[in-house]
Amino acid sequence: MNQILILFAHPAMQKSRINRILIAPMQEHTAVTFHDLYAAYPEFDIDVQHEQRLLTEHDIIIMHHPMFWYSTPAILKEWQDLVLQHGWAYGSSASALRGKRFLNVLTTGGGEQAYSKAGLVGNTVRELLVPIERTAILCGMHYLPPFVVHGTLNMSDVDATRHAEDYQRMILAMRDDEIEWSKIADCHRINENLDDVLTRNGGSQNA
Repeated sequence: MNQILILFAHPAMQKSRINRILIAPMQEHTAVTFHDLYAAYPEFDIDVQHEQRLLTEHDIIIMHHPMFWYSTPAILKEWQDLVLQHGWAYGSSASALRGKRFLNVLTTGGGEQAYSKAGLVGNTVRELLVPIERTAILCGMHYLPPFVVHGTLNMSDVDATRHAEDYQRMILAMRDDEIEWSKIADCHRINENLDDVLTRNGGSQNA
């Protein structure tokens, strides 16, 4: 059973109906650690040793966040700057994160068409995430395509719940190794067609 760490970062959760729906089941699963960075560090006083210990204790690392100005909320940048230290996370003698899997789970207010070459943004989500992808690779981790929920501004609760169910299926499948890891690399985003990369029923129903 893989141990999964969700690094959640949203500075205005009271305004984020969709993210509240997405994360609701995540604190109930065995071997899944849900870590709300803004709740843990309201003054950005990040406990580096604690964060490094969490990383070493988990096999799969997930950054869950909204897309803010084509990047992450500020605390995730602070977290990267402080926690991913040379000689520990990267460098010729660093091996703490080597072999772990890493991905982003993120929400965007705009629709998927906006995040395309011809769209308003002019770049895909994958292109915007390149700095994080390169960081993960530098640290020796396997970077996976993101799980992306587009169009949250006008999303219904029914659609949000459907995305939350897919998110839960993905988490449980990754935890239980009921996912085709070799197929994921070909995905633009993992939830583009989740059934194609899941094995069996996509994760144990025993949370």
